Amino acid sequence: MQSFHLLWADDEIELLKPHILFLESKGYKLTTVNNGMDAIDQIKEQHFDLVFLDENMPGISGLDALKEIKELDKDLPVIMITKSEEEHIMEDAIGSKIADYLIKPVNPNQILLSIKRQLDNKRLVTQSVASRYQQEFRNIMMALMDHQDFDGWKKMYKKLVFYELEIQESNETGMEEVLETQKLEMNREFSKYVQSNYVDFIQYDNNEAPVMSHTLMRKEVVPQVSDDQPVFFVLIDNLRYDQWKFIQPIISTMFRVEREDLYLTNLPTTTQYCRNSIFAGLLPADIEKRFPNKWSNDEDEGGKNLYEEEFLNDLLKRLRRDDIKTSYTKVVHLNQGKDLIDDVPNLFDNDLNVIVYNFVDSLSHARTDNKVMRELAENEAAYRSLTKSWFEHSPLYETLKRISERKAKVIISTDHGSVKVTDPVKVVGDKKTTTNLRYKTGRNLSFNEKEVFHIKDPQKAGLPVQHLSSNYIFCRNSDFFVYPNNLNHYAKYYKDTIQHGGISLEEMVVPLIHLASR
Repeated sequence: MQSFHLLWADDEIELLKPHILFLESKGYKLTTVNNGMDAIDQIKEQHFDLVFLDENMPGISGLDALKEIKELDKDLPVIMITKSEEEHIMEDAIGSKIADYLIKPVNPNQILLSIKRQLDNKRLVTQSVASRYQQEFRNIMMALMDHQDFDGWKKMYKKLVFYELEIQESNETGMEEVLETQKLEMNREFSKYVQSNYVDFIQYDNNEAPVMSHTLMRKEVVPQVSDDQPVFFVLIDNLRYDQWKFIQPIISTMFRVEREDLYLTNLPTTTQYCRNSIFAGLLPADIEKRFPNKWSNDEDEGGKNLYEEEFLNDLLKRLRRDDIKTSYTKVVHLNQGKDLIDDVPNLFDNDLNVIVYNFVDSLSHARTDNKVMRELAENEAAYRSLTKSWFEHSPLYETLKRISERKAKVIISTDHGSVKVTDPVKVVGDKKTTTNLRYKTGRNLSFNEKEVFHIKDPQKAGLPVQHLSSNYIFCRNSDFFVYPNNLNHYAKYYKDTIQHGGISLEEMVVPLIHLASR
């Protein structure tokens, strides 16, 4: 056991000799004083891992000593011990950020438990997380051998993200490599699942097909609209499930999570294809047919998501729900976010309010193109933390806070996720081939068939056909496309960047969260 040095300040310290001997027998080193000023002097002179501080001592009080101790070392855990149960003393102590609060008389085991909570908790939690994950690792690997349906994939992915965050929290670096290896294996098997089932899911929209981009509004959002309270559908672009879990504790202070689910996005996993499908309730090929002047193909100039509101209104008409009073707000700039906050009271006059918030996608692109952003989000854990920091200080947080003050249903979701890419895959195409690193469409594509998911007949997958010879190829797992020209340079430049457009759990299995006002 690590040797911890404890300071105990109590004016009756001699009466606590049995407690001190007990703690020393457990391997702890003790320094004792009988007043607050001596405690402060000791802390100035040497390092302590934890302090026991009596609240009622001669000279300065325990509370006054606590304030000075925190000024010297704000991270030093202090356990307050007192005879009094008066509420204002507890509140003052808690307000000064004590680690624990014990009422006299205390027994040795009570003291030991409090120490372990503060000093050994990290080690005990780490051991527990590692042990539980080792068992779950075997269970997940066995499940991968079976032919999972989408519900099975959702359960496995949730477990994987749970342990990824637990291991991150415990700083158990030894397990991180094991988890990364398992994530790669899961994505290999998931890619096989998508390749085997995707076209069938697209062609046969039945109860066996999972909720997908083009059925999301019809199956999950519109049915929630009723007369009793408005529905807010908040689409945060490019939000992965692990990022949702990082901001969930913040949102849970405002809303009750009624259902945490995942849905399957369409391919390619990009805003142009997925988000247009969400609001049109149609596959991209059908959007192109129904709105020939509003669908832009990859090689066309200009914006690709300019008509989402029109697509939504058309969908409601087809569903015979054009009686629904709606609003559509897209936030791309900070000032638009601030305007949205002010507009919240007016939104309660509508039945359905759609809020599209563009930020996380910009964050992932900035991480690729900006050296400083790469350093700020050098790994997945840092990328999650950056997302959380943004959300805590964003107008979206304030918007949700204002919505939570009144009765409303809130659905939070996204258009697609993203994945960290590591392995280059060579492709050759002409000048009009798409530039996305995770999928390509165009004529005369040259590639290794074994390295990609190749859709030879785009119409069967609900994808537009620009030319008679057009086809689509998708990267799987953590691969990314590079051209043979200057291959080493681009392979190095894009390695470990965050991309989307292809097939992976992170890109395609994304959050669908139903919230209710508390």
